Amino acid sequence: MGVEQVKHFIFVLMGKSAAGKDTLFQTIMGETNLPLKTVVSYTTRPMRENEREGREYHFCTEEELSAMKRQGRVIECRRYDTVFGPWYYFTADDGQIDLRTSSYLVIGTPDSCASFADYFGPGVIVPLYVAVDDGVRLERALQREREQKKPRYAEMCRRFLADEKDFSQERLESLGITSFYDNNDLRTCADAIERDIAEKIGGQGSH
Repeated sequence: MGVEQVKHFIFVLMGKSAAGKDTLFQTIMGETNLPLKTVVSYTTRPMRENEREGREYHFCTEEELSAMKRQGRVIECRRYDTVFGPWYYFTADDGQIDLRTSSYLVIGTPDSCASFADYFGPGVIVPLYVAVDDGVRLERALQREREQKKPRYAEMCRRFLADEKDFSQERLESLGITSFYDNNDLRTCADAIERDIAEKIGGQGSH
């Protein structure tokens, strides 16, 4: 879909693990003055405590992912080689996205951001990079795992280290990301992102 066919954008909220993306996402989507929709993506990883099918993710099998790939319905797909085996996170062209009528906010990574741009065309994707001090992120990640019935500490450490490569300076610059949103204070960070989104989609109406 070329940019000339759309009037709207996909804002991709990204950051290293435990940077607060989920909380920021929920905060921003709760702002009724922003005309944004979201997309429920898919994952093959096990469901965590307090998650629900169709809310955080659509939980599926690798076989279901393979079937959607054969049908040409996978927009972007990320594989993580975890200590429990490969886990996949992906976005499917399942009717949730219609750039002729709406703008969207999704959580992603540099790789998924690039895949969205390849699929929908130039000028549609707007990356929003969130950064937090590494020590703070590690504390948050540890606290999150402690709250699980079966904490996966080894996987937490693997993900923390893998982020250094996934979010390298070179990778971010390749996507045109030269600045970031500091999430040491949630409300301040959310306000800054909301202002930039509102400026980008100004005058396109409301929910």
